[in-house]
Amino acid sequence: SGLLTRLQTSAPTIRTLSSSNSFSQNIPSCLWKLGRLNHVAIAVPDLEKAQSLYKDVLGAQVSETVALPEHGVYTVFVELGNTKLELLHPLGEKSPIASFLQKNKAGGMHHICIEVDDIKAAMTELKKKKIRILSEEPKIGAHGKPVIFLHPKDCHGVLVELEQA
Repeated sequence: SGLLTRLQTSAPTIRTLSSSNSFSQNIPSCLWKLGRLNHVAIAVPDLEKAQSLYKDVLGAQVSETVALPEHGVYTVFVELGNTKLELLHPLGEKSPIASFLQKNKAGGMHHICIEVDDIKAAMTELKKKKIRILSEEPKIGAHGKPVIFLHPKDCHGVLVELEQA
């Protein structure tokens, strides 16, 4: 019993943080929650070449091309396991992707898309925080879910799409 007594008395004391010292106290409560990265969108001047790169060269699963006239784009999704790439190509003369490609001839990253659990609550709160939203109401995006875009000048130069999860 002498060994057991020595082990019991030499055991370190473990202290736990009380709930009053909780780290979450400094985090403001939101009515909505930011979710996972849904996709990174890349504007491409040649959609077939881009599809071929991801499918034939890199071996990714690549979707069929889908036209989204209300957004002025053709979209193709590249599955990456933990997220997706969205390849964007202009559809029509007023396409925002056409103007992007005029400035960026080789293409490039266009926007990131992050899921939210309540897009209406997110819109309300972001407007209060002086973040500009590029439409008055959500539009239906490529996944058939409501989406909004946040002004890149309010998001450190990145066009951010929020999508209802």
